[in-house]
Amino acid sequence: MKLLSNAILDIHPKYALLICLFLAFFTESHARQDTVTRKPIHHQIGFDIRPGYILPTKSFFEKENAQGKPIRNVISAHLKWAFRFHEDSYLGRLYPHAYQGIGVAYTSFSNASEIGNPVSVYVFQGSQIAQLAPRLSLDYEWNFGAAFGWKKYNYMTNPYNDVVGSKINAYLNVGIYLNWKLASQWKLTAGIETSHYSNGNSNYPNAGVNTVGGRIGVVHTFDAEERIAQAIRHDEVTLKGSPFSYDLIVYGATKRKGIIWPDERYLVPGSFGVIGLNFNPLYRVNRYFRTGISLDVQYDESANLKDHFAGDDYTLQDGRKRFYRPPFREQFAAGLSLRAELTLPIFSINFGIGHNLIYKGEDMKGFYQILALKTFVTPRLFLHTGYQLSKFSDPNNLMLGLGYRF
Repeated sequence: MKLLSNAILDIHPKYALLICLFLAFFTESHARQDTVTRKPIHHQIGFDIRPGYILPTKSFFEKENAQGKPIRNVISAHLKWAFRFHEDSYLGRLYPHAYQGIGVAYTSFSNASEIGNPVSVYVFQGSQIAQLAPRLSLDYEWNFGAAFGWKKYNYMTNPYNDVVGSKINAYLNVGIYLNWKLASQWKLTAGIETSHYSNGNSNYPNAGVNTVGGRIGVVHTFDAEERIAQAIRHDEVTLKGSPFSYDLIVYGATKRKGIIWPDERYLVPGSFGVIGLNFNPLYRVNRYFRTGISLDVQYDESANLKDHFAGDDYTLQDGRKRFYRPPFREQFAAGLSLRAELTLPIFSINFGIGHNLIYKGEDMKGFYQILALKTFVTPRLFLHTGYQLSKFSDPNNLMLGLGYRF
């Protein structure tokens, strides 16, 4: 019987994430396609300071570290460039307050020797939630990218750090803030936010780092006179095309596998491949929201290994336990999920809760949850960057791929 092989995918998730970020930079082509020839898009540049608090999710953040004291404080500095579609263009009239762009940040966790001072590169998008006064609004913003320069766990040189297992980790952030227009080209922003850093189960440990905090910043626009329509009724802009769309997504990733043995948690040596397909019909409720159902098919090379133990091998340097490759039936699952999608220019954020209907074995049983970012490179072709949880709590795998909207 053939022994379990290494991963079926060659591209490590962290490098695939970098490719996604690089390609996302060129999505400004949407602006060139949509903008009226004589009306340029609106550019802006911003700077944020974000102090925060590290949630003590592991004992490492309490006192079990080389310093012997709690690790609580985090602070980051962000430089961001963004653009908005001109108010005379179709997307500018459809989403008059939406902006999107690229940012870079430097973060300090007050423990450079064990955690590092990572540098993040990310795409971001924001828009208005409510207009509170003529010069004051309540806005939101999300950031998604990669953070470089972490000090990862090493049993010899960094043994206390049981939260970070990779030098490069995914960075997710969401916040709400007040936006005060100081002058025609200047804005002051202040609000609250939360961040999450993780390697997407591509390496161990993967406890992740979670923070909450505040932000304060300034934004400078490069227009001589910024003019944004303050109130646009839904019937003033005709939504183009059919309200129905059909997204076909193919994705892949690698992951690590931990197994609960009777008296220990055992990390299986090597990485394992994941490939999947989603077919997701969606109905457009309005300009901001779509909903539908998705057929989800996935093959996971690491599923149900525990049931195929091949014995101990004391000659192996990276582990004593060996496993046979489970049958295809035990590593394949198909299910249905309910999907909701927030739609804005270039980016869409997709949420899903599903349940496997065709499966065999404990690892494929039950509910799964999906959070995904779709980055439209063309009006129909998009990059798909997502993450899947199992049973509402267990990290499962990344979902890095391509999609096409019919």
